[in-house]
Amino acid sequence: MERDNQTWGSEFILLGLTSDRDTQVSLFVLFLAMYLVTVLGNFLIVLLIRLDSRLHTPMYFFLTNLSLVDVSYATSIVPQLLVHLLAEHKGIPFLSCAAQLFFSLGLGGIEFVLLAVMAYDRYVAVCDPLRYSVIMHGGLCTRLAITSWLSGSINSLLHTAITFQLPMCTNRYIDHISCETLAVVRLACVDTSSNEVAIMVSSIILLMTPFLLVLLSYIQIISTILKIQSTEGRRKAFHTCASHLTVVALCYGMAIFTYIQPHSSPSVLQEKLISLFYAILTPMLNPMIYSLRNKEVKGAWRKLLGHFSGLISKLAPR
Repeated sequence: MERDNQTWGSEFILLGLTSDRDTQVSLFVLFLAMYLVTVLGNFLIVLLIRLDSRLHTPMYFFLTNLSLVDVSYATSIVPQLLVHLLAEHKGIPFLSCAAQLFFSLGLGGIEFVLLAVMAYDRYVAVCDPLRYSVIMHGGLCTRLAITSWLSGSINSLLHTAITFQLPMCTNRYIDHISCETLAVVRLACVDTSSNEVAIMVSSIILLMTPFLLVLLSYIQIISTILKIQSTEGRRKAFHTCASHLTVVALCYGMAIFTYIQPHSSPSVLQEKLISLFYAILTPMLNPMIYSLRNKEVKGAWRKLLGHFSGLISKLAPR
């Protein structure tokens, strides 16, 4: 390919999932519905935690952060995807592409670190319950949340800078649904093997280090639960971790499958489907998992709905 003065063009063209018009319209309706459910579900979780004083605990403080990350991650990708499904011209400006790469990569990293922080919180709750409030004090929770946001953001900033300093060819077509790192790197006019290795190593570190911390936490948690004599005690202890464990399996499971493969790296189609999984499905399911599998959240929902029902009955004409 020819070089265009070794500079980036003013915009890129995202090839997306399909060029079939009917399929694009169907996907638009599906993804729009899922995105609205995602925004509404995560907003309601944050609102519920804010309004119910019983949920003002470290676990729900981190859940608030997780909901904000989920809705932000989805918003960094899905609105642009929806526009491109209906638009004839599927261009994305240079600065918008760089911003999308930075936010999506950063928020994804933040989520993995945050899940490790939440695993530590569950470890303290199960393994050292008498000192839980002393260990998980407000200052520590704030520092852990800030660490999660900073680590993901710094990693994303470095990758964005590395990616957009590469000299680009005249090819402006990105074979992806968004400005994903490896998809953009493939447009470079130079050998990018070192960039790809650096990106992969950094991604695996940001993925595997939190995952190992989660694994260690749950080894200790399971060991402690098995030592509990009563069946009811074991059930209650496990119940405190059930929602988080489900979300961990959902998020880390796909990532481990993607990066730890015995054969070649993921295909372009796999990369697109993985991006859709994290941008649409995971943010939509997380608030549902915490609502359906968490007794405290369900109790808070019933209390909130009871207040609304009482308010409506008072306002209704007699």
